[in-house]
Amino acid sequence: PLLAACVLTDQPCELTNVPQISDVAVMVELLEGLGAEIDGVGTTTLRVHCRTIKTVEPDVKLVGRLRGSVLLVGPLLARTGTVRLAPPGGDFPARRTINAHLQALRAMGVTDESGEFHVLSVSDGLKPASIYLEEASVTGTETALLAAAAAAGRTEIRHAACEPHVVELCEFLQAMGVEISGAGTSTIKISGGMKLGGASRRLRGDYIEAGSWAVVAAVTRGDIEIRGVEVSDLEPILAILSRMNVVFAVEDNRLIVHRSEPRSVRQITTAPWPGFPSDMVSLVSVLATQAVGRTLIHDWMYELRLFALEQLSGMGADLFLCDPHRMIVNGPGELRGRRLDTRDLRSGMALIAAALAANGVSRVGPLGTVERGYANLVTRLKALGAQVEVEEG
Repeated sequence: PLLAACVLTDQPCELTNVPQISDVAVMVELLEGLGAEIDGVGTTTLRVHCRTIKTVEPDVKLVGRLRGSVLLVGPLLARTGTVRLAPPGGDFPARRTINAHLQALRAMGVTDESGEFHVLSVSDGLKPASIYLEEASVTGTETALLAAAAAAGRTEIRHAACEPHVVELCEFLQAMGVEISGAGTSTIKISGGMKLGGASRRLRGDYIEAGSWAVVAAVTRGDIEIRGVEVSDLEPILAILSRMNVVFAVEDNRLIVHRSEPRSVRQITTAPWPGFPSDMVSLVSVLATQAVGRTLIHDWMYELRLFALEQLSGMGADLFLCDPHRMIVNGPGELRGRRLDTRDLRSGMALIAAALAANGVSRVGPLGTVERGYANLVTRLKALGAQVEVEEG
């Protein structure tokens, strides 16, 4: 989202502590294709200068690899008045629409002639609006924020997503000169339309990644120290880990997980922020296979995530898929290595955690699915003591 925000201004912006993940690499390529000059590619510091826009059609193949490409729509409409976007890809492409994005943009005067492509235009600049999002979509809220930053006047977004990365986008837009109040609540007010300047931002630590490494330690009965965490962001995850008897301490932006003997909890249900995040449900499901007792996992948000975990049955896990949204896990079970398919980013990381806890060798792939959101994955696993190699091809 912050990379997309850089397109709103013709002034230089700088982002530090940028994750070296493939999703960021794809977004960088998309921006360069639009005409942005970017220094520091492949490092944790990116300097982005989008003096001019040379095309209103982001690269079709790159858009097909990244759901976050939809975030370019608002800035492109602000700079050029039109955009032609292929269907965004990423996880669950058949299940995740961009309806929340289109709803917000239409309220701001955008016309949509969607067919095979989304062809969006606005004749006389984006208009401020009063918007109620039917879904508290994170990227939908971010699209509305990016567009509202360029709409001359006061925009109000209700039923907005409250996740930390939405707050971070608000803070970056404020640094660029946008007046915003209500970040982190379900009602965000934006006064936009002024000429935006450049800005600098150090990205906060990713609480989903921190939680992922905590689970990797817990399922392997190991110890780990995770640095650079935002303690307040981790609270919904740590509340569940604590109930599951995972032993940890939080000190000076470090999460320290000690050797634990996990136990089950009656039910784990995902919810929008500040509830337990859906992005962690796959990993906590693997943790439940190693916990004493029975746990009901309920992810009402996405259907395909739990189906990807059915592969755990072939590893010896005792689980029962009640329906596309609920799964019962009995533990602890002795897992056996096998071939595993990383069908999406989060379940892919969960299956890697399961492979580390299993007896024998597992072959997990494609690795690229997981590297979309976890930087230097193999190197860091090896540094932690994992026996892991990358097979050629």
